[in-house]
Amino acid sequence: MQNTLRTVRSARTASRLGPLALTVALVAACSSTPEPSDGSLAASSATAASASSSTQASSSAPVPAACGAPELATLSLREKLAQRLVVGVADAADAKRVVAAEKIGGIFVGSWTDLTMLKDRSVAALSKSSSFPLMVTVDQEGGRVSRLSSLGVDLPAPRKVVADGMTPAQVRAQAKTAGQKMKELGITVDFAPSVDVSAEPDDAVIGDRSYSDDPAKVTEYAGAFAQGLQDAGIMPVYKHFPGHGNASGDTHLGGANTAPLSQLQQLDLVPYRELLKDPGNAGVMVGHLMVPGLTAPDTPASLSPRAMSLLRTGTKYDAPPFRGVIFTDDLSGMKAITDKYSIDQAVLRTFQAGADIGLWLTTDKVSTVLDTLEKAVADGDLNRQRIDASVVRILRSKGVLSC
Repeated sequence: MQNTLRTVRSARTASRLGPLALTVALVAACSSTPEPSDGSLAASSATAASASSSTQASSSAPVPAACGAPELATLSLREKLAQRLVVGVADAADAKRVVAAEKIGGIFVGSWTDLTMLKDRSVAALSKSSSFPLMVTVDQEGGRVSRLSSLGVDLPAPRKVVADGMTPAQVRAQAKTAGQKMKELGITVDFAPSVDVSAEPDDAVIGDRSYSDDPAKVTEYAGAFAQGLQDAGIMPVYKHFPGHGNASGDTHLGGANTAPLSQLQQLDLVPYRELLKDPGNAGVMVGHLMVPGLTAPDTPASLSPRAMSLLRTGTKYDAPPFRGVIFTDDLSGMKAITDKYSIDQAVLRTFQAGADIGLWLTTDKVSTVLDTLEKAVADGDLNRQRIDASVVRILRSKGVLSC
């Protein structure tokens, strides 16, 4: 996100116009600004408020309501934080319990989930009964990552699509058909397509989940798949930023290192550079990848302020700023994270880094995570305005907001 506020001289003006300054600061936050590192959160907020008030003091024009202000006003701090959580559920009862208890923003349908809750529309009904719609998410890439094949939603592996000579137009139509079936089941978000650029063997961690080792071809086919999903009203999510296709290691099993950032700029980041010029409602999933020249040693991109800033601003890889929703990869079932962090600390760190949504696989720790996040806000380790900015992006992606 780009910060359009300008530094001004008088902090006293901000104090004099307190409520007005906060409104303008919220507008700026919602428009998109990268999450600063932990130590700069409070200073960043004060600077934004001061700059906003001074700017408004010089104008007699009425101040428009901040985007999402009425919706945010209906939510407690805990409910705002809960909107930023998407967790795996076992079945309909599990989903109903966690939504009733903590009003989370979304659920994840995994390989272990009882799909009856999709067939009988109970999840769709749960979403309609919530204050804001649920994100009902799934991994439906095609090939070996097809969680809904037993319900008639099946697609070939991305690499096979290209090998069989399908055109991008055919891929778009195929994805639209799959998306329409998903929508009927109550799915709203598909964690696909993979835009990883890879020549790995088919059975490798990415392997045939990648369309090609040619970034131009990945861009063309992944873009067509994503557009097909959007044609059907499904939110696509590009993954795994900044690129898992040539990484050494499998983040499910431990740490994984990519090539240096300078090499990613020429290969793995190319699809993001092109696809995020016009992303529509697409999100981006950040992987648990350590990137020399970008992330700190032993810090995966999913917990790295610098990696999140790279995506938000587009700087360092000549891409446009990204103003959509940033998801993490799974935070509870992948050893790249779990070998070092408990789930509550992993979610806290990814929010501090700049992610909008933390994703993990079970409902049992939701309350613990929210307790930790609330304490972090009280301690000054999570910034309220940036929480609001994330919630606005999430509500916009759900169709609640159009501003």
